[in-house]
Amino acid sequence: MESLFCCPVCGEALGRAPGRYACPNGHSFDTAREGYVHLLPANRKHAKNPGDDGDMAAARNRFLSRGYYAPLRDRLEGLALARFPAGGAALDAGCGEGYYTAGVWEALDGAGRAPRLAGVDLSKPSVRLAARRVPRGELAVASVYHLPLADGSVDLLLDCFSPLALEEYRRVLRPGGAFLYVVPGAEHLWELKQVLYDTPYYNKEEDIPYEGFSYESVETVKYPMDVAGEDLADLFRMTPYYWRTPRAGAARLAALEGLAVTADFRIHVFRREG
Repeated sequence: MESLFCCPVCGEALGRAPGRYACPNGHSFDTAREGYVHLLPANRKHAKNPGDDGDMAAARNRFLSRGYYAPLRDRLEGLALARFPAGGAALDAGCGEGYYTAGVWEALDGAGRAPRLAGVDLSKPSVRLAARRVPRGELAVASVYHLPLADGSVDLLLDCFSPLALEEYRRVLRPGGAFLYVVPGAEHLWELKQVLYDTPYYNKEEDIPYEGFSYESVETVKYPMDVAGEDLADLFRMTPYYWRTPRAGAARLAALEGLAVTADFRIHVFRREG
């Protein structure tokens, strides 16, 4: 069976067979029980276990599964539907545990677009969860800076809070293809930062033109959330703030039973220039 993925060793197309992926040059990669494949060569690993750890992935999975970011997912689904050709290919670069990947897949498949979909992430615990969410997609442990996909093989590319690997995105996205880039808005989780830090800061908002891409629009998704109990702890655990918050700030948050928090996202919509 044909795969969207290419061999990370030689660059040849990979074929899918029960339990493994293989290329014509004899390089073979076993498929994990959950259905994902590991396509991150050892010489491209910068840590023993790169990416988000199991606790962070599990926290994000629980939080997102409760629908707190459903308005963002809904908007992404609509943007994807308006830009995806029948029988096309989509890539979620930095797919995490697959919440948005699954939403885009379900929207496109439900509309009869017969999508081919791949997702990659450095974090094995995250990709394991993503493979369960999107069993009909192709999920791989891989780096967005060395995407295991062929040139011009993707019609739609999603980057939701992941590193911006522009050179690779230009390479794999076909001319005319859509690129949806999600970043935090100025007030995203502002109230949470007010609890954690003595001098909280607003996120910087920029509309930057990138070589090889043309702007279509910048979509704003902003709304209030009431987050309580374990959900609040999961929200904190899944953010980068968890690693750089002073002990006093973390203690202040732990003492709260709940918090009204602003969700504020910006979706930069680009087209790949021909």
